[in-house]
Amino acid sequence: MHRPPLSRESVIRPMIRPTPADTPRFHDSADSPEATAAAPPLSGIGSAFAVIWSITAGATFLQIANGLLQILLPLRMDAAGMSIGEIGLVASGYGLGFAAGCMLVPLLVRHVGHIRAFASLAAISAVVALGFTQAEELWSWIFLRTLSGMVLAGLFTVIDGWVSAGATAANRGRVVSLYMLCTKIALMLSPLAISLGSIETDGLFMAIAALMCLALIPVSATLSREPPAPRTISLIIPTLFRKAPSAVTGAFAVGLMNSSVIAIAPVYGIQMGLDATEAALLFLALQAGSLILQWPMGWLSDRTDRRRVIAGLFAGTALACIGIVTASHVIASHVALAPALIIAFALWGGMALCIYAVCIAHACDIVEADMIVPAISSLLVCWAAGGMFGPFLATTLMAAMGPQGLFVFCGLIATTLAGFVTWRIRARERSPAQGGFVNLPATSAGTAELSPRAHEDSGGAEDSTPPDPPPAKPA
Repeated sequence: MHRPPLSRESVIRPMIRPTPADTPRFHDSADSPEATAAAPPLSGIGSAFAVIWSITAGATFLQIANGLLQILLPLRMDAAGMSIGEIGLVASGYGLGFAAGCMLVPLLVRHVGHIRAFASLAAISAVVALGFTQAEELWSWIFLRTLSGMVLAGLFTVIDGWVSAGATAANRGRVVSLYMLCTKIALMLSPLAISLGSIETDGLFMAIAALMCLALIPVSATLSREPPAPRTISLIIPTLFRKAPSAVTGAFAVGLMNSSVIAIAPVYGIQMGLDATEAALLFLALQAGSLILQWPMGWLSDRTDRRRVIAGLFAGTALACIGIVTASHVIASHVALAPALIIAFALWGGMALCIYAVCIAHACDIVEADMIVPAISSLLVCWAAGGMFGPFLATTLMAAMGPQGLFVFCGLIATTLAGFVTWRIRARERSPAQGGFVNLPATSAGTAELSPRAHEDSGGAEDSTPPDPPPAKPA
């Protein structure tokens, strides 16, 4: 059978792949005639979900796995006979890895793109989860927890950047709110899965690894184009401390407290006589309290000097610490049951877990518009620095005082910061805030891009920033 001769163009042309410069950017895709004709306009919450459904689905699986891992690890280490000081060292390793991930992962994303970076990091996170089943020595626990902190920070860097790039000036508030709501509920409900298996066997770790693999499916199957490469992190901590010392010290103190309680709360519950399921409910109560009070606190901070809200939240956290210690003594004397302690934990979460977002809003009120993203990144690093030291310091006090040392530690920090911020209010008055609160979590370096103020204050144009260099040549 005679075949026509192949031309040089017919052989070479299919082998040519578009370079990053030839590929339309994510925020330009909506401007193309094909995209306009293929995607009829949506409105309301439907349009917000259509923009980020795949990445939010992946983030939801990831947060379920992350929340379950946060509960399972301290319980597994406690069951293995590790001391409370050793558990604190492992927890501090997460803060170290998180800080490293925030710095290094944006460089990885710039080289390989969002989808490849997410797939690689999700695969590593699944392997790390399975690696915990073989950990025996203290150094192996610390290494794996540090690596998991680095990988999770990287995963949320990809997710937060993708959500930000998918939003526009018209729907950014709805998009960010929907994304935060889905991931917050997933993180809040994940402790309930602790009752599905034994903490002394490997089944729950296998389930965590499976959930991290499931997070790959909606992300890798998405039809939307990848967002632009993330910015290199710029830190302005000294400048920010001079302009907004309450925000910087508040973020660091929150890292000290929150990382300690989230990492140690399950072991605290066990030491107070609760079983594993009841101890896991303490974590659920923390997140539920935060979910309930975050918007009222944000609403209040939009109508007064935000430092007053920060001081009030620190004071409320100190009072919640007293309530937890009191409830624990009541439980120890068999006068009341675990619900009293769970309610006290919900109050603590409603106060302490809301402070970081108000600190961000306070800093953004003060710095210039072009410094908002570096300011948010700097506060995240301050939070991570607190997360590196908090669990170790808290468990050292617990080893000397017993389980109540955890909330003595947090109470001292909260009281000190309440006094410091009150002094700053008296030293320098500021006018009430004029809106702008966004509940940004401390999940990754990409959270800086989620804030509508990082875009609106620069003129509201989504494409106003200069184009990033190709991923193959990072700046």
